[in-house]
Amino acid sequence: MLRRFLLTLVSLGLAAGLAQAQTKPTLTVYTYSSFAGKYGPGKPVKERFEATCGCELNWVTAEDAGSLLGRLRLEGENTKADAVVGLDMNLVAEAKSLNLFAPHGADVKDLTLPIQWNDETFIPFDWGYYAFVYDANKLPNPPKSLKELVDNPNGPKVVLQDPRTSAPGLGLLLWMQKVYGDKAGEAWGKLKPRIVTFTKGWSEAYGLFLKGEADMVMSYTTSPAYHIVAEKKDNYKAAAFTEGHYLHVELAGMTRTTKQPDLAKKFMAFILSEPFQSTIPETNWMYPAKNPPSGTPAALKGMIEPSQALLFTPEEVQQNRRTFTDAWLNATAR
Repeated sequence: MLRRFLLTLVSLGLAAGLAQAQTKPTLTVYTYSSFAGKYGPGKPVKERFEATCGCELNWVTAEDAGSLLGRLRLEGENTKADAVVGLDMNLVAEAKSLNLFAPHGADVKDLTLPIQWNDETFIPFDWGYYAFVYDANKLPNPPKSLKELVDNPNGPKVVLQDPRTSAPGLGLLLWMQKVYGDKAGEAWGKLKPRIVTFTKGWSEAYGLFLKGEADMVMSYTTSPAYHIVAEKKDNYKAAAFTEGHYLHVELAGMTRTTKQPDLAKKFMAFILSEPFQSTIPETNWMYPAKNPPSGTPAALKGMIEPSQALLFTPEEVQQNRRTFTDAWLNATAR
């Protein structure tokens, strides 16, 4: 009788625990694949947020920032996303035009960005500068400017990303426009013979570069930090260009269609907290949007510091992106 009573108590306890687990709310967050991948910040962010929220965080991935925006455009108000992590600042105006995002409600004071931030819809979670990365053992004298890279017919071969699907690809498209203006199409034509390929996203392009398929790859000023910290290699470097480098800011937002608005707002606040921000330097290899009190994280010290931050406003990007893309297509498709 006692044994049966004890078994009943155990069964009831297991049932109660299972019921509690089944009622735990789920926060679905769209992001890009490398963020939620094996070496990205996704795993520690998930663990740290779940430890505070009494919920389950579910990552849903797309290839890159451009793919994220494309998915949201297709899904519209039927999207399953409660929040999105990984949109590029260059896509802000287009993202807002979807009318899918709600005010984030987070405190954006004391950020350590190179620009002021007061957007009520999106919050930055990290930032950096675009740059061409090279292997100093194979390319001892890299170009010192974008114009030198483009104009030298005997210059290094490069692997790039498609500006229609990739944040770095769009970044280079805008960088070329900033430096060349109306002559950007001609510049693309000069560079074309030395472009190995345009990949859909960053990961594929960087992989081709590491395999020796190109002398340089479109990436970030902070990319060498990974090789220094994780691989103990200092031969991979970012080329400093005299014209300045195009600024890259990554953003997060919550959807107005979310079924978990309180949880989504909690996640927005969590993004700017130390548990989230401290994962960024050595997993996403970017500058955190909010530095710790000690200043720039040790892993990112010693990276090149651009002489100038180049940037179009999100509205300028939205207004001119099609024109810039057409000029790129016309020059590189021939």
